[in-house]
Amino acid sequence: MGRLVVRSFAVSLDGFSAAPNQSLDAPFGRGGLRLMDWAFATRFFSARFGRPGDGAEGIDNDFVVHSDDNIGASIMGRHMFGPDRGPWDLNWKGWWGDNPPYHHPVFVLCHQKRDPIEMQGGTTFTFVNDGIESALRRAQEAAKGADVRLAGGPGTVRQYMKAGLVDELHLVQVPLLLGQGERIFEGLGGVEDLYECVEFTPSKAVSHLRIVKKQR
Repeated sequence: MGRLVVRSFAVSLDGFSAAPNQSLDAPFGRGGLRLMDWAFATRFFSARFGRPGDGAEGIDNDFVVHSDDNIGASIMGRHMFGPDRGPWDLNWKGWWGDNPPYHHPVFVLCHQKRDPIEMQGGTTFTFVNDGIESALRRAQEAAKGADVRLAGGPGTVRQYMKAGLVDELHLVQVPLLLGQGERIFEGLGGVEDLYECVEFTPSKAVSHLRIVKKQR
């Protein structure tokens, strides 16, 4: 069975991975999208946004290029799928347009039922309302032995870490202060007994940290 991994997940110097007041125009909260400036500057993301040949190569680009290695399915929270609160807006199918970048099954944690959505490119969003363990079990079955990527947001990562279910995290520490928002390590007393940092790789823009579950 594959691992549950977090890849290229940005955190500010003060530990926030999302800013307050998420909206249609601010998917990371007001001012939170700055956390991804390092990624948008890479050649990989430039090509994804229709600018092939632009963008920087190097450490940051290498990490995002390999973010999807051996990933067979993803899990995300409802607020990463969209800005809705309360009943579903059934016209909303995610931030990414008709062809989302996942190209594999994606399981969305939520409290309200919704039928699956099949998108172009092989992405199907399935909505899971019976807990994080159920979503992980279904994602592992869909991944067929490959790893499952925990895409976010921070509250979802925090739930899986608290349960000790995350096997590896690649965190990207971005040199800016958000001042407020949501932290993945909030209220995780004892996390130091479960996880350890085994790699620290700085680039000119950010620092990449690889954190793994301790062997027992």
